[in-house]
Amino acid sequence: MKIDGYDILRHGLQVLAFCCVVAVFTTMIWPSGGYLRQLLYSVCIGGLTWLTIEFGRLLVPPEHCHRDPTRGGHGWPQGWRGLLLTAIGIAVGFFGGSRLGAWLLGDTARTPAHDLRLALLVTIAAGVMASFYFHARGRQAALLAQAASAERDAAQARLMLLQSQLEPHMLFNTLANLRALIGVDPAAAQQMLDRLGDYLRATLGGSRATLHPLADEFSRLADYLELIAVRMGPRLTYQLDLPDTLRTAQVPTLLLQPLVENAIRHGLEPQVTGGHVLVSATADSTRLVLRVRNSGAPLTTALPHAGSAPGRSFGLVQVRERLRTLYGDDASFALTTDDTGHTCAHITLPLS
Repeated sequence: MKIDGYDILRHGLQVLAFCCVVAVFTTMIWPSGGYLRQLLYSVCIGGLTWLTIEFGRLLVPPEHCHRDPTRGGHGWPQGWRGLLLTAIGIAVGFFGGSRLGAWLLGDTARTPAHDLRLALLVTIAAGVMASFYFHARGRQAALLAQAASAERDAAQARLMLLQSQLEPHMLFNTLANLRALIGVDPAAAQQMLDRLGDYLRATLGGSRATLHPLADEFSRLADYLELIAVRMGPRLTYQLDLPDTLRTAQVPTLLLQPLVENAIRHGLEPQVTGGHVLVSATADSTRLVLRVRNSGAPLTTALPHAGSAPGRSFGLVQVRERLRTLYGDDASFALTTDDTGHTCAHITLPLS
């Protein structure tokens, strides 16, 4: 069973503070003893009560306890087990703590029955209040942990759904290009089909992990661009600029491919002369910046907009949704025009 030393210390300090408050009330009941005397009894009784409950619950099987992430799933006992443990802790604390306090103070006088009953009531009230406090805090932590886990699961499911939509979209677009090429250049169509097979084996047969190294992302881009180059020929040139220091940086799978596809379809293909695609990665100490720049149609005509044909903005929507789901406000995506009038897609995300 995992025991968190920091957690134990924090609880112990909370119990000590609670004992100081209880000592104030007991001093009001028995003022002749003084605050320090009452504080010593309070610490002895409260400390033994807390230790009995704190470590006693570790003896209860985990399946009968509330979930507590700080103890590997072992929290406060459920139902009658929690009530029984509280009663045992109060009994051990009262009788053992009273004897310990008397021994430390050298008090050998017999306590009157009235005072003994009153002290027992104070101990019961204080023990129940303290146990309820720790029980409520534990339940709150468990609920927060469950909510966080559900949120992570939902985000992971959303990411997998987005990725599952992205791959067929890319495949259908490529098959449409292949169909158009078959009628005008069968030899090039066969070459493109071979490239497509290689690309699908590398991409669809690869890992389904949410993240992968940036080097793998650039490798898939090279495969995709070679595939498109079969159809576009000399109208397409490209450059992939990946520093060696960033090859292991983790990025979402197939993050850049929709941007490259968008750059070719809406930037280069409308131009008779085609153009150039530059994909680059830079970083500072905490941020990774990815850019996809094309020299084709300017942003005002290349950017998909409301009312355009279905699917024209699919890749851009995918990128935004995946970044928002995975990184929240820590990542950003924007389409801009540089000084030469060329369109550039910028992605900024945490460096990992």
